[in-house]
Amino acid sequence: MNKPIDFQTIVGADGLPAFVVLPYDEFVRHFEAVGDLIPDAVAQLVFNEQMTGAKAWRTHLGLTQQAVADRLGITQGAYAQLEASPRPRRSSRERIAKALGIRPGQLNF
Repeated sequence: MNKPIDFQTIVGADGLPAFVVLPYDEFVRHFEAVGDLIPDAVAQLVFNEQMTGAKAWRTHLGLTQQAVADRLGITQGAYAQLEASPRPRRSSRERIAKALGIRPGQLNF
């Protein structure tokens, strides 16, 4: 059974709902249920600049290949090869995602 959400509706000058305010815990719970969201900026880098998901996320986060390689405990050259792969292995995706602070599913699109 679904538990009702405790929220408050803020009405605009036109009398129509303009905003909804809800407790932060509720927001987090519902946001996590949405799944692996991808910011528009990352999607734009993938589709417009033909970047891999890993490169787009790294660029979006303002990280260098060396910084990510350091987090992974590998060389920059080794990371460059991982990042260039259009379909990295599952274990590689999981390691890259952890180094970038995202979920593995956010690298897949």
